[in-house]
Amino acid sequence: MSVESPADLRTSASPDFRRNQWTYGVGTLGRDAVYTLVSFYLVVYLTEVLNLPDSTMWWVSGVLLAARLLDAFLDPVVGALVDSTRSRYGQFKPWLLFGGLASGIATVLLFTDTGLTGGAFVAVFGVVVLLWGLMWSAHDISYWGMLPALSINPAERERLAAVAKTFASIGQFAAVAGVPVAVAALAGGIEGGTTGSWRTIAIILAVVMVALMLVPILAVRERTDVDLEGERTGLRELLRALFRNDQLLWAAAAYLLFMLGYGTTGAFGWYFFKYAYGDEAVFPAFALFVGLGQIAGLATFPLARRRWSRGQLFTWSTALIVVTYAVFFVAPMNIVVLGGLAFVMFFLASFIMLLMLVFQADTIEYGQWKLGRRNNAVTFALQPFINKTTAAMNTWIVSATVIIAGINEADTAADVTPGGITMMKVAMLLIPALLIIAGYAVWRRKFVIDEGFHARIVAELEPELRA
Repeated sequence: MSVESPADLRTSASPDFRRNQWTYGVGTLGRDAVYTLVSFYLVVYLTEVLNLPDSTMWWVSGVLLAARLLDAFLDPVVGALVDSTRSRYGQFKPWLLFGGLASGIATVLLFTDTGLTGGAFVAVFGVVVLLWGLMWSAHDISYWGMLPALSINPAERERLAAVAKTFASIGQFAAVAGVPVAVAALAGGIEGGTTGSWRTIAIILAVVMVALMLVPILAVRERTDVDLEGERTGLRELLRALFRNDQLLWAAAAYLLFMLGYGTTGAFGWYFFKYAYGDEAVFPAFALFVGLGQIAGLATFPLARRRWSRGQLFTWSTALIVVTYAVFFVAPMNIVVLGGLAFVMFFLASFIMLLMLVFQADTIEYGQWKLGRRNNAVTFALQPFINKTTAAMNTWIVSATVIIAGINEADTAADVTPGGITMMKVAMLLIPALLIIAGYAVWRRKFVIDEGFHARIVAELEPELRA
């Protein structure tokens, strides 16, 4: 095989890029629908369907927080196991299959009414939540860890990430908008009524998730002409890969702050429309604006990158999204106005999420250049770690807010005081805006891998990558 120049290595097309672009991306559509069901609607299911009292909800919110944080801290260990895997099917695909099947079963259990109450309910619920999180890690870390093993070309990585995030958004917002409608449609004609309809929706989404994950398992081809495989990783190497890769830590810190703010806003959506807007039936229509905004942003991102650098896009997206948050806080309760603001907000958020994903991917080559080891899955283990940590905090913030604001015990919007509504809006909009600003500040001051620096790193790594 002829040796290409360093520039060619970084810019040449991956042999199976066109095939992988779609077969890889579609694999996350069902995954994100299931993740949305759990992250958006589990608390709604507990408070509005099972009608757990405040005393139990305090315990449940604490268990959710503890289980997800414990699970999140175990994610780097799962990443090390993935990087250390050697099989005829590669490093990632066995974990995709096993984790997908197991987390699908756990999802159904979360939305099954066991009839338990009090301490027994809290204990069983905690075990299932922890099981769900660990099994989710197995396939989530493998899925995103596969991305940098498909191409080293930054433009291809951005396109792979954009297609995957587009499918993720379709799954996410199909669940956001479709789950309440489907639950209402099924409730009257299924055994168990409303609780039975939630279980049925969980079963359907779990089956769809596993079926679509079979596409990348069977069809994606990893790049073999250069060595992009992660290395076997023991505990010492795991700690070194995480804590001595300073750029990975700063990218993760910026992403964590952004997702904590962004995720909190989304987690309040259903409660906002039931208790602040006064009509939860409008929420699916609002979710359509959200979904269209994010998908439009993902589709527009490659065009925007042709004109502006990553840094310019990140700066302007952050500034404009903060302005949109402030306007949303004082906007009238009009679905067209709120929907338009949501379209802009999530359009910009899609830019930021894609940039964060690519920043994290670039820290893999940085870590290999600085530490002499390539760790794909360990590096991307921080993504589910962040997602779970922020989701746990999002859930706790929402749970605590709806209890303290008097929403959990309310039956209608009229039962909530104006002070309670204001408290919810502050937690949903103003605090997230401050967190997003903090995330940008961390990136601006500490993250130094721009396009030029990454090109120099890849050039120096060429002999190792070609070996």
